[in-house]
Amino acid sequence: MALPFASTRQPPLFPSPLTLLSYLTIIEKMKTAIIHDYLNQYGGAERVLETLLEIYPGADVYTLLYDKNQMPESIRKANIKSSFLGRFPFSKFYYEYLLPFYPIAVETFDTRKYDLVISNSSAWSKGVITNVSTCHIVYCLNPMRFVWDSYFSVIKKNGLVSRTLRIILHHIRMWDEISSKRGYRYVAISENVRHRIKKHYDIESDVIHPPVDTDFFVPDFKKRQEEFYLIVSRLKAYKRIELAIETFNELKKPLIIIGDGSHYNYLKSISDRNIQFMRNIDDEKLLSYYQRCRAVIFPQVEDFGIVPLEAQACGKPVIAFKSGGALETIEDKKTGIFFCEQSKESLISAVTEFEKYTFDNESIRSHALLFSKSVFKKKFLEKANEIYSDYRREMNL
Repeated sequence: MALPFASTRQPPLFPSPLTLLSYLTIIEKMKTAIIHDYLNQYGGAERVLETLLEIYPGADVYTLLYDKNQMPESIRKANIKSSFLGRFPFSKFYYEYLLPFYPIAVETFDTRKYDLVISNSSAWSKGVITNVSTCHIVYCLNPMRFVWDSYFSVIKKNGLVSRTLRIILHHIRMWDEISSKRGYRYVAISENVRHRIKKHYDIESDVIHPPVDTDFFVPDFKKRQEEFYLIVSRLKAYKRIELAIETFNELKKPLIIIGDGSHYNYLKSISDRNIQFMRNIDDEKLLSYYQRCRAVIFPQVEDFGIVPLEAQACGKPVIAFKSGGALETIEDKKTGIFFCEQSKESLISAVTEFEKYTFDNESIRSHALLFSKSVFKKKFLEKANEIYSDYRREMNL
């Protein structure tokens, strides 16, 4: 069964009413499943899942762990099936300790009744097992980071724990490479991730950038711009938030950090009074901070990075480390400023340079619209149609 937009001609961004009706009918008839790693925290991967559920509103969602209290209504209302791992009494707070069981858990998902399976994967969900009648598309957020790119930083500690972890990660790495072949076709979230997929799995992939909700994240030019800079991030080691803190401790400029994570207490302990932390704020408050800030600071290397685009959708420039996904979402001197080294001196220089520039907020907003949800939906449907049709033809289905 082919999806809509089977023509080789470029379809309009918004389908005609007749095409839309056909699309809804076909999607309704097709049995679709979306496999998602975990649903125990809300972030960029979950925003992608929300949009996939808008494309496939009747899809079943399979996930290793599910905490409905952490999910918005748009996800909670889906038909969610979680693995046996959720029955472990400590799975809610110590899910990292279940690491050896994740490969087994994802392989227990029974996908035999589905025409199409889409894995929204940064680690495990691509390893789901499907039969020959099911087309499996992997939307790859990243190859398994902790067994490849971050491996040596993960095992750097000495002692029994580190030695045990090396053994576990060795076997998981082998499973990861083997399970990478279970998807029929890969779609990467960025050129950065496409190169990693090729390196680690020797698989070619297409690129479709993740969606940004440009209908929600909008400028408010009536609000007075304030002098504070902004960080929006999970507070983990690889995010390099301490670099921004060291920089703004020296600059004595106001910095607001929105987020939570394992490094919260440490980061707060090294911050001076000009740096303020905020946890657990809703999207309306987040939007207000984006609209009022002077600029967003983005010191980490990300596979793609939604935050810079949320900021740009609000007409705000970004000061970012020149690496990773930021190279695909920020135009230097037009929608932001890059700094070339993850050092305090380099970031200080970038902030100083930034304050000499005048940015056009409307141009920044226009750039963000290239990554909107409507653009993502159009591209994903076209690509899913192409892949599904190729699969049916190859398998003589």
